[in-house]
Amino acid sequence: MNTTDPEIVLGTMDFGTRVASERAFAILDAFVAGGGVWLDTANCYSFWTDPSGVGGASERVIGAWLRARPGARDRVRIATKVRQNPLVPHSWPASAEGLSARAVHTGVEESLARLGTDCVDLLWAHAEDRAVPLADTVGAFGELVAKGVALRVGAANHAAWRVERARRLAREQGVEPWSAVQLRHSLVQPRPLTPVAEAGHRMLAAEDLDLARAEGLAVWSYSSLLWGAYVRADKPLPETYDHPGTARALAVLSEVAGELSATPNQVVLAWLMRQGIDPIVGASGVEQIEEALAVRGVRLDEEQAARFAEAR
Repeated sequence: MNTTDPEIVLGTMDFGTRVASERAFAILDAFVAGGGVWLDTANCYSFWTDPSGVGGASERVIGAWLRARPGARDRVRIATKVRQNPLVPHSWPASAEGLSARAVHTGVEESLARLGTDCVDLLWAHAEDRAVPLADTVGAFGELVAKGVALRVGAANHAAWRVERARRLAREQGVEPWSAVQLRHSLVQPRPLTPVAEAGHRMLAAEDLDLARAEGLAVWSYSSLLWGAYVRADKPLPETYDHPGTARALAVLSEVAGELSATPNQVVLAWLMRQGIDPIVGASGVEQIEEALAVRGVRLDEEQAARFAEAR
């Protein structure tokens, strides 16, 4: 895995849809004021809640914020994704954008226009596209790095073997390889081999961390706090999380939070960061992102980490 210290990443998926622009601006301001750097978005966010039936709202809000805050672009790093945006409104997955070279280039061009910037710091392939030769996708991503349109590239929701194959193809083509992976991960996990309800989500597995550690890849986790389920009674865990490991892990979480005088959310984030993972944290209010950034002062010791490992 990469050797830099893990950071909290601000997830902006709901900006412009569930989170209105004014509130999103306040969250972005608080994130930067608290020392946050990375913003994570996607060209498809959030087509499923946008009346238009297509994505782009999140990127537009970030672009508007950047225009309203001179100098802000120098203080943040922007990660966005191509793949999944409906090409026909309200028609997903039938018209979902793929990862052909043309689709990648067109998707990035449109993202840059919405963001109002000439490059992104990290470009993700949002999901696999088995209908397109992987070499074509790798070549397109490499070309964007060569042009300076993307400074780094990575793969979200990809199998570890596909990431490794893509890196080999990049070496063969002499282009920039994917150097980061993004997968769903949190302290509690669904029952083994049980699919989750959210279409397209891929759970982080041991082999993903193994690959990342062997190859020096960055690892980002999404759904890190399970939509507030660790702290909100009105946000219960999905039924697939109902198993003995969850009960044991939650009991240890409560104990450790008390020992560290931290919130359960902060302990979960600290647990992820202890493994070298950069957690993506969505926020609908300023207080949530301030709580997340305060995790810098929360550290699990070896004994506490061992208790979590045994409970899970």
